[in-house]
Amino acid sequence: MQTFKHRDDIVLQDLKTKNINGKRHYVTPNGNYPSVTSVTSQLSAEGIKAWRARVGEKKAQEIITKASTRGTSVHKLCEDYINNLEVEESNDVFEQIKSKLDKHLGTIYAVEAPLYSSKLRVAGRVDLIAEWKGKLSIIDFKTAKKTKKEEWIEGYFMQESAYAYMFAERMQWKEDFYPKDIITIIGVDGKDEAQVFEKKAKDYLTKFKVLRDAYELNASKGKTLKQDS
Repeated sequence: MQTFKHRDDIVLQDLKTKNINGKRHYVTPNGNYPSVTSVTSQLSAEGIKAWRARVGEKKAQEIITKASTRGTSVHKLCEDYINNLEVEESNDVFEQIKSKLDKHLGTIYAVEAPLYSSKLRVAGRVDLIAEWKGKLSIIDFKTAKKTKKEEWIEGYFMQESAYAYMFAERMQWKEDFYPKDIITIIGVDGKDEAQVFEKKAKDYLTKFKVLRDAYELNASKGKTLKQDS
């Protein structure tokens, strides 16, 4: 079993969550901020709606529940492994991801850490902040039933760019604490190797900001409609 080095000088304030108009929000010292995934989910909302209509609500919910359970299980295995805990149970998807971690992961800065940004007005929990191939990076774990094309998962990259910005803000913009790279690792059912996408945070931050503004606009319209009804 590999042992990972952890920094013990990084303290991030824990955040409570609350549901507002059906969306997860985090309670921060500066107000209630929507989760990063609530913002990026706008990208797939129409597609998911059409898919639910196509397969039927019952079948769709079964698939979503199964995928969520699998994703939670793999995330827990990754978290335990990175925290140098013995992993007694495993599965093929976790082993795919583990192989990449063993090869490229360095010093750990934070695991499953709460983050928020007063500038972006958003919050969330990042899977992992660590050195990847020697560079401080945001690392996100995903699971999938089939391989993903890059153009399908731009929302992941936007999400990770927001985490990079939030961590830098929490660290008071110190250069050594601003992750420039974002890494998406996808364990895929039935495959021998995980997919790995390595990107630059700066290439997706502006796109995330546009999404954040759209979320604010849509939320305000929804609030107005609710009040008028």
